[in-house]
Amino acid sequence: MELTFLRWLRERIPTSPNIPLGIGDDCALLAQQSGKQTVVTTDMLMDGTDFILNECGPIAAGRKALAVNLSDLAAMGAKPVAAFVSIAVSKQDGGGQALAMAKGIFEGLLPLADEFDWAIAGGDTNSWNGPLVISVTAIGEVPVGRAWLRSGAQPGDAILVTGNFGRSIAGKHLTFTPRVREALHLQETKTNIHAAIDVSDGLSLDLSRVCSASSCGAQIELAKIPLSPEANWRHALSDGEDFELILAVPPHEAERLLREQPLGTQLTQIGTFTAEQGLKQQLPTGEVLPLEPRGYEH
Repeated sequence: MELTFLRWLRERIPTSPNIPLGIGDDCALLAQQSGKQTVVTTDMLMDGTDFILNECGPIAAGRKALAVNLSDLAAMGAKPVAAFVSIAVSKQDGGGQALAMAKGIFEGLLPLADEFDWAIAGGDTNSWNGPLVISVTAIGEVPVGRAWLRSGAQPGDAILVTGNFGRSIAGKHLTFTPRVREALHLQETKTNIHAAIDVSDGLSLDLSRVCSASSCGAQIELAKIPLSPEANWRHALSDGEDFELILAVPPHEAERLLREQPLGTQLTQIGTFTAEQGLKQQLPTGEVLPLEPRGYEH
């Protein structure tokens, strides 16, 4: 199955100037770019935890596996360069069924890779007695010293978010568009971003991670959180898998971004980072209460 699959895969994957040597050797070769730093992230997705294969099928599962890594690169302000995709199919899917499964996964992820000019440079295939597992290691690049970290938020920074929240209850965790273009626009225009994170585990939980890394707190206004039509505040704060960006932005820069809306995706200020640690929420009534971070704990 593996040799047949690799022949099929080589015919589908275009060449890239960033990848002098891709699939087919013991290792891949990546071109080094002067003045850039390499960004590396990895995610492992499993049937039954990150998707339900019998419900969504291999194409949707493959797309999500690539998209969540693109979202991580966007959260660092990084340009996608290459991805390494490894899959472990169930031994119960023998022969042609396993081959069809592998092809389906790549039918899902290859269009997304093409959309963002992202090379599939290698990976591995295997089988075991458990459910389908897809592991993606993503490589990106960012100008030296301009990677967005979680640790740079400062008291007084505006908390800006892209898009809207609470969409995973409607199955959009399989169809979301990672905010790569938005992140690259902010990088290319040298917008001052103090800190960033993508919302994979829940708005309140991921915001608390920025606060912890930055030794600060945050106060958000519930009424300003942009909700998807299917969601309420509870979904938005804790469901996770929205894969929107949280950005810590200096006040004057935030005012400009909110006025100009340059990304093509709505930017909204939902609160402010504070010197006092911990999360607080302002209710629509104006009352301010502590906010316990909630979300998906790995």
